[in-house]
This record gives sequence, structure tokens and C-alpha cells, in this order.
Amino acid sequence: QVQLVESGGGLVQAGGSLRLSCAASGRTFSIYAMGWFRQAPGKEREFVAAIKWSGGSTYYRDQVKGRFTISRDNAKNTGYLQMNNLQPEETAVYYCAAQRVATLVGTSMRSYDYWGQGTQVTVSS
Repeated sequence: QVQLVESGGGLVQAGGSLRLSCAASGRTFSIYAMGWFRQAPGKEREFVAAIKWSGGSTYYRDQVKGRFTISRDNAKNTGYLQMNNLQPEETAVYYCAAQRVATLVGTSMRSYDYWGQGTQVTVSS
């Protein structure tokens, strides 16, 4: 099992920045990739970004390219999502997720085996 705990959410004005963290514990050696998803009220959870745990290849949804940066610190078993120039429509609960050993980094929810509890990000206009 892998446990994930997110932190770093909060309230920010449009154009502002936040940095989310996701601390992993347990069988962290089994992590193949870490992803970030978000779910706005009344909407489905959507992929935001993912990073291959070993090697660091990154993947982003088009709307966040150039503004969000996903990274990880293997020594700390922690992933990060730096979010710049946030917009009100990006208000959502942000979740981190871990994918077990695989061959491809997943961009869909079904690819991920473990989930954090989520952290609220609110962007005011």
C-alpha cells in the first residue's frame, strides 16, 4: 500500500500562484508515476499533470502547459505541482495519485492505484 497526503491548497487571487505537495509513504518503491487531478463542483475529475517517478518525464493537459510544473523529490518521496497564473475556473479540489509499476504513465483515473484525500484550491476573480 501507498499512502498519499496532499498539502498546499488555499485561496489565491486570479493570476496568483500556489505550490501543492504530495507526500508518499508506505511501499513507495512501487510507485511508477505520480499524477495530479482536479475536480470542480459538479464536474468530473480531470487529469492535470503526471511525472514518471524514475527519470522524471512529465505530461500535462493542454490548458496548463506553460503555467504548471510537476516535479518530484525521490529522496523525500514527495511530488509537487507548481501552479502559476491561476484562473477562477481552476477552482477545484486537487488530488494526487500514484500509479504502480506499469509501462506507460497514465493520464486517466483508472491508471492510478492510490489516491490522496485532496486539497482545495480556490481562485478568486
